[in-house]
Amino acid sequence: MKLSWLLLATLMLTTFSPMAGAQPAPAPLPHIAFDKTVLPNGLQLILVEDRRLPVVAVNLWYHVGPASEAPGLTGFAHLFEHMMFAQTRHIPRGMADRLLEGAGATDSNGGTGYDQTAYYDTVPSNQLELALWVHADRMGYLLDVLDQEALSIQQDVVRNERRQTVEDEPYGLVREALAHALFPKGHPYHASIIGSHADIQNAKLEDVRQFFARYYGPNNASLVIAGDIDKAKTRALVERYFGSFRRSPPVARPSVATPPITSERRVVVRDRIELPRVFMGWHTPPAYGPGDAELAVAAEILGGGKSSRLYKKLVYENQIAQDVDASQNALGLVSTFVIDVTARPGHDARELEAAIDAELAALREHGPTLREVERARNSLETALLSTIEKLGGDGLADQLNHYNQYTGDPGYLGKDLERLRRVSPADVQRAVRSWLRQDARAVVTGVPGKPVIHDPRPPKARPAAPLAGGGTGAGINAPEAWRAHRPKAGPPPQFALPQGESFRLENGLTVIHHQRPGVPLVSAQLVVRSGSAANPAGLPGLAGFTAHMLEEGTVTRSAPRIADEIAQLGAFLDTASGADASAVSLLALRASFPAALEIMADIVQRPAFPIAEIERQRASRVGDLVQQRDDPEAVAAVAALGALYGSRHPKGYGQLGTEQAIRAVTRDDLVEFWRRHFVPGNAALVVTGDIAHAELKTLAAAHFGAWARAEVPAASTPAPAGTRARLVVVDQPDAVQTALQVGTIGAARDSADFPVLQVLNGALGGMFSSRLNLRLREAKGYTYGVYSHFHYERSPGPFTIGTSVRADATGDSVRIIFQELESLRTAPLPPAELKAARDAQVLSLPGQFETNAEIGASLAELFIYGLPPDYYARLPAQLSAVSAAQVQDAARKALDPAHMVVMAVGDRRRILAQLRPLALGQPELRDDDGQLPPASP
Repeated sequence: MKLSWLLLATLMLTTFSPMAGAQPAPAPLPHIAFDKTVLPNGLQLILVEDRRLPVVAVNLWYHVGPASEAPGLTGFAHLFEHMMFAQTRHIPRGMADRLLEGAGATDSNGGTGYDQTAYYDTVPSNQLELALWVHADRMGYLLDVLDQEALSIQQDVVRNERRQTVEDEPYGLVREALAHALFPKGHPYHASIIGSHADIQNAKLEDVRQFFARYYGPNNASLVIAGDIDKAKTRALVERYFGSFRRSPPVARPSVATPPITSERRVVVRDRIELPRVFMGWHTPPAYGPGDAELAVAAEILGGGKSSRLYKKLVYENQIAQDVDASQNALGLVSTFVIDVTARPGHDARELEAAIDAELAALREHGPTLREVERARNSLETALLSTIEKLGGDGLADQLNHYNQYTGDPGYLGKDLERLRRVSPADVQRAVRSWLRQDARAVVTGVPGKPVIHDPRPPKARPAAPLAGGGTGAGINAPEAWRAHRPKAGPPPQFALPQGESFRLENGLTVIHHQRPGVPLVSAQLVVRSGSAANPAGLPGLAGFTAHMLEEGTVTRSAPRIADEIAQLGAFLDTASGADASAVSLLALRASFPAALEIMADIVQRPAFPIAEIERQRASRVGDLVQQRDDPEAVAAVAALGALYGSRHPKGYGQLGTEQAIRAVTRDDLVEFWRRHFVPGNAALVVTGDIAHAELKTLAAAHFGAWARAEVPAASTPAPAGTRARLVVVDQPDAVQTALQVGTIGAARDSADFPVLQVLNGALGGMFSSRLNLRLREAKGYTYGVYSHFHYERSPGPFTIGTSVRADATGDSVRIIFQELESLRTAPLPPAELKAARDAQVLSLPGQFETNAEIGASLAELFIYGLPPDYYARLPAQLSAVSAAQVQDAARKALDPAHMVVMAVGDRRRILAQLRPLALGQPELRDDDGQLPPASP
């Protein structure tokens, strides 16, 4: 393999002991072996060979974003990103998505940043040519067939995306106001990337054509291909597909002067929220400029997790904040440093602001300690290395394109780490004094109230712009007949899905190991086969409360000490619960893993459940519940559980439970849940990454061998006793969208029908090219996206269809969902659709095992649900054997619309008027916790 994983594996071999005094000499800096060439037409090509998996990441960046938008066209770069997924001269509308998904593509999407627009796919290595064919036809032949219909649909989709991610998203309007406060009108960073409704709707087809012709030429693009490739053959393929394209006119990099903030700017924004939030923002140096790394370290010191200053003071000690965050957002023209803090119930923005100012003043005056800087650097290094663990998505290929755009060097990783390692306490203090001054900031406060939303109705449909040449638009590149033929796939790559190697300690603890040399990281999960389904009656949320308490102190370690030691190691520790399991998760550098594992073992086996920490967590969970009420999609999901299972069922609630239960939990309840369920015979330690089997055996015995054997609790779940209503409504007056969940009780994880249901779900709503998404998003423009999912659990879990739709499209959206459910029941899948759904499941499997955490989660699933060790080895053949008759039979049994419950969260008045014609019966009204309101006395 050409990528220097062996050199990467030496990174941080002398990493820090949490109690060490002097720091050891730094390890050798990593190096990524890449080839960069420039085609004669200006396309930059960057190749990396990495043969860990038989997959290839294709990552294409166009160096254009809002930084290049014309006045009056905010959001245009993002709108154009959507247009690039329309039809091209040689690929009809929708075909690219169907072909890529059917070929097993994962991480297949696009994204717009302020300075660039990215398009990416991860495909099996034998389908690289297919991905290049698609990306090349978009670059070379989009204009040839671009039409008003495609633009109008995507304008609707993007406006729905704005409603969902800005206007219905808690604090979305507040974040947007921060950008407005930091940058004047006319500045490229003034508007949010998605733009305004008016500008999105006002975009003309001619604007799209001009934008493409100016910015989407090969000389304004860089293509990274990373994975299981032969460099010479791959370069030849790129030259074949991209080499004949004409250059666009030269594109100058944006050069915009940003007026400095010379006196504090203050804005108050009302939003549909319950808890106030304070945002503070500053202009800071551009990406990779002097001061950028120092401010990244400062952000980690101020708001980077439980070891940060703001967390310790505002959340832990004073308990006035629900959550804190700080970030250095590196951009091309000018970066921003942002602090955001949410109030704890009963506290206000003035308290938050005063406390933040006190911490900033202390950092300016005294600077950070050396240990704080070390903790921040270590955490940032681990986070950076974790990004290259994955090839596609936001992984290695994207990181190389990022470095290439901002530094000109795709292999900047080593230099990036080097600049972090050079940061000293004095450097951080100077940067904070220079850039984070009170008179140079914008302060935007979000408070509860009715938001101001400018959402004009779209104009009447415009006639389609005429296309010259009998339906063919004015293209840029000469037609080439051979491009009309889809490339054939190469020989299928051979791949064995991880099976793991298991052993058991004498106390009954199962240990599952998968060694994965390469990036020097190790992921571990300690899972117990008990989650919210084991909650006692009257105490929903107890499993989650217990899991979170594990981090809050042991017999020998306080909560702050745990946070500091984990951060000093550059590790990340988390606890969580689900329906059937609770887990403690750990990510650490290879060299620091033994020390981090000792801390993990301590919190699992020796939690102290201090009263003071219980009360802190109690207040935090009440605050989390308050924030959950602000999110329509979260409310819909919790309401679905209550409607499907009933209030007496432990699975009829979200993981937080209810406020009544949170306030009622006692220390004895928490200790008893831990005592009964966190026992070695009910647990597995799953470890994946750069660690040998013999070493893991030694570590497991050392840290978990003394864990006392205890009786394993019996798992029993009562039958669901859900509502008889078919329509459940949560009223949120004036909501701009309706959050929908359409669901029923589905299947258990060990169901013999699992492969059939997976194929069925893929065709219905599990893929971008699914029936539901093609109709609700691509044909109607009602939504930003829709999904369906079987939540497989130990006992039958819910099947749900979820989406957020334009408020006035609620009724038609539910009608279409029922139509598609019925169509799967009344007619078998056509052969082509069956093959695409089946192949998508089979061929995408390798791409689901890219990271240590993904492998670990899959192996943990085998333990939680009692699946055989060779389960994944047998799964591809089972999926490949699924027939159309089986899919139709499964749909008849599992997806009867008459047994579906519709959960709708939005403006009740508008919802009921639209749903009345569907004859769903009397609606059942629930509150923002998804529960039935108390009966009247």
